[in-house]
Amino acid sequence: MTLGVFFAILGAAIAAGLSGIGSAKGVGIVGQAAGGVITEDPSKFGKVLILEILPGTQGLYGFLAAFMVMNKITAGMSTAMGLELLAASVPIAIVGLWSAIAQGKAAASGCSIVAKKPDQNGKAIILAAMVETYAVLALLISILLINKAV
Repeated sequence: MTLGVFFAILGAAIAAGLSGIGSAKGVGIVGQAAGGVITEDPSKFGKVLILEILPGTQGLYGFLAAFMVMNKITAGMSTAMGLELLAASVPIAIVGLWSAIAQGKAAASGCSIVAKKPDQNGKAIILAAMVETYAVLALLISILLINKAV
């Protein structure tokens, strides 16, 4: 294996790994809050489930970036190309990690809204979804960088 291949694989691993860690942590945070709501009123499961799903998207974004990097790997690729792909993986890796955790906290707070005023669950979703904007922007930058790597 060449050094370029190693760096590209490392980039794919950090894109999927860090954003996946963030999603796991974010989903866990919401799950704890949602569990409390459901304990009091099981009929609110559907409303908190939407909030539960939101922080999981960053893990999917990291998986997508990793998949794109893996598709660019060729036998004997240069070290420079591998480093370009590693660098291209960094935006979604870092932003995916932190935004999923932040979104989990926002969505957990949204569970409180659902618990007290279930008719306001749309507002809870919007508040949590605002964090998603930054994950989407990071994914876009990673995709553009991956496609520019030559």
